[in-house]
Amino acid sequence: MNNTIKNHWADITADKIIRNCDKDTYVCASGITPSGTVHIGNFREIISVELVVRALREKGKNVKFIYSWDDYDVFRKVPKNMPEQDLLTTYLRKPITIVPDVFGIYESYAQYNEKELEKYLPIVGVEPNYIYQASKYRKSDYAQGMKTALDKRDEIIEILNRYRTSDLANDWQPVSVFCNKCDRDTTKVLGRTSEWEIEYSCDSCGNHEVIDLRTTKAAKLPWRIDWPMRWSYEGVDFEPAGKDHHSEGGSFDTAEEVSTKIFDKRPPETFQYDFISIKGRGGKISSSGGEVISLPDVLEVYTPEITRFLFAGTRPNTEFAISFDLDVLKIYEDYEIIERAYFSQPEGAKAQKKKEKTDRIYELSQVHGVPEEMPYQIPIRHLCNILQIFDGDIDGVIKYLGDINENQLERFKVKATCAWNWIKNFAPEEFKFEIQKEKIDIELSDEILTLLEQLRNLTEQKMESLSEQDFGTELYDLMKSNSVESADFFKIIYQILIGKEKGPRLISFLYTIGKDKIINLLDFYKK
Repeated sequence: MNNTIKNHWADITADKIIRNCDKDTYVCASGITPSGTVHIGNFREIISVELVVRALREKGKNVKFIYSWDDYDVFRKVPKNMPEQDLLTTYLRKPITIVPDVFGIYESYAQYNEKELEKYLPIVGVEPNYIYQASKYRKSDYAQGMKTALDKRDEIIEILNRYRTSDLANDWQPVSVFCNKCDRDTTKVLGRTSEWEIEYSCDSCGNHEVIDLRTTKAAKLPWRIDWPMRWSYEGVDFEPAGKDHHSEGGSFDTAEEVSTKIFDKRPPETFQYDFISIKGRGGKISSSGGEVISLPDVLEVYTPEITRFLFAGTRPNTEFAISFDLDVLKIYEDYEIIERAYFSQPEGAKAQKKKEKTDRIYELSQVHGVPEEMPYQIPIRHLCNILQIFDGDIDGVIKYLGDINENQLERFKVKATCAWNWIKNFAPEEFKFEIQKEKIDIELSDEILTLLEQLRNLTEQKMESLSEQDFGTELYDLMKSNSVESADFFKIIYQILIGKEKGPRLISFLYTIGKDKIINLLDFYKK
């Protein structure tokens, strides 16, 4: 690691956490309700916490990184991207953890959404300790927290009412219940019957019973009380939240007060992160809506390092879009600029100051530490051209390039795979091409046929000995001697090569395709 000045936002946040308290182990938290596909907007919180965790560890601190699956929340809406819509609808108002996995892979719907993210997070260097809240509640681990909320019910009501447009009902209780008979949350807590017991009735099935908080699987705290209770239970020192939670009077404001006054816990250090959109699609991403971009979707196009770079290189409170269009190429180029800078020595104070900033972003973009030597670099546009020439055969591309070291192969293969995925699924049509394998139906004049034959001979005799510039000069001389305009001839060459009138810069493109393929194609057009 370079001896860089640590002034990245993750380092600044880590310093704030340390100033707040001196502890043997700091706890950094994140979490979400697995109500649907976990999208890349949710991932922003996860990676933001991981970056702060990494900064703390680099300062020599012990850190526990916890990720809570709020799988004891209510299943409120069936996402549009899920199959078996009618079946899932029958589980509305029940805890997510008992909804079946309609894909038949895992034990529940919640577990499907959880595991589909958990198996991808290590790829980008995120490995938290997972907490499954349904299990915690069902084992009555939070019984004391629920009792405390009931003991201080009036104080909680006073806090919440100050942030509401209308006061809570006089009979409101700070505990909710899933009916033991029908599993729905269509219940009303009628009150306490003893220190640890509460009475409830269910509007859906008519069930009426008394439950003990120390043994029941049915009770839980509502969100605005559950969140600060868990801060206290886990000893959380840092947890960010989206701008909806951080809005004035939002859940973070109330959680801070409840944490301090009810659970006697100083609120954790925090910051607000903004929403992410998808290039070409406006608005906030929503899991319940079903039309989402997930971490696996992003990793189809971006390498793990560049996926991290998207977030490490952007302040959390800045909104940005995940791009799948031509911006993908620029993002790769931007990343590789800071990669080259990391392994170089700039001259001048101004250049050194810029390098310190980009070096830190580069360090935090790495999955498992900075490589000992600079990874193999090839311009992404050039790589895309070579991949299309080789029809996506990455081993063929590696053999063609011929200068990739063994320890550079893994990263290169990932980059090439992402580039090929992008070409196939997202690149604009004008960017795509395929080398022709047979003669195309095109009308050619005698002058053009003569010039094509001369190009064939020039390729056979001199391509391997001339530089691209000198080869281009001789080709232009041939066009001039045959009184053929370069624009007209280039159109014909592109059609012969790729079936289009335009393509990559021609001379470089010819050298990339190689002598043998060009000769084979030009042989179709002999007089």
